[in-house]
Amino acid sequence: MRIACWQPEWVAGISHHDQFLGQLEQIAAAAAGDGASLLVTPEMSATGYHLARGQMAELAEPADGPLTAAVARIAARHRLAVVYGWPERDGRAVYNSVQLVGADGTVAARYRKTHLYGEFDRSSFAPGDDLLVQAKVGAFTVGLIVCYDVEFPETVRAHALAGTELLVVPTALVRPWEFVARTIVPARAFESQLFLAYVNWHSPSADGYCGLSTVAGPDGRAWSRPSGPLLIADLDRGALAAARQATPYLADRRPELYGGVR
Repeated sequence: MRIACWQPEWVAGISHHDQFLGQLEQIAAAAAGDGASLLVTPEMSATGYHLARGQMAELAEPADGPLTAAVARIAARHRLAVVYGWPERDGRAVYNSVQLVGADGTVAARYRKTHLYGEFDRSSFAPGDDLLVQAKVGAFTVGLIVCYDVEFPETVRAHALAGTELLVVPTALVRPWEFVARTIVPARAFESQLFLAYVNWHSPSADGYCGLSTVAGPDGRAWSRPSGPLLIADLDRGALAAARQATPYLADRRPELYGGVR
């Protein structure tokens, strides 16, 4: 399966919410034209992540709101599955959510970020409580998590044990935390023997988003390559079997010894 990753630029003072659907239309056309089956966008791709206090609540929409309907039309028009992020309104609560819309325009999966990072996340969002969210895209079982979630090995291992073959991780990683993208992400893919698509914003500012989007393979290496405004990766399910045979972490586990890990 071919997947495409979009790493947009963050520009302070620009309304990313107003621009998102127009940009997504263009990027989806490029991804579909490149033969991709799935397009992955960053954390809070519909609005931007670092907003003024209270803005997340103002921009929040329910999972079946007009944003979802618009993304669904784009996905169906280009016959392309799309993962996007937005502040999800559910009653009085707001969640940091990502949604996978299938190539037919129907919602296949929705995930609410379970591990909230720092004061901004905790003051803006309620934590999700459903860790294992999966859907099928072609022959691949695709799992969804968000940003900080990937920094917990238990999260990725739980997905591997549940059969996730491609773990999609929209993120909003800032400098000086490049170590996460460069070291932790490929290590997670290697130790849990799955593909991991880590997709970020980028910004030129010294303390801004660091980019470094990548698709890490079960061999711990980058499988993605640039193609115009996108990163493209061709995923091979045979590589999963080869990795699990060469380094059988999953088969060699001894869960009877792990009872104290809570």
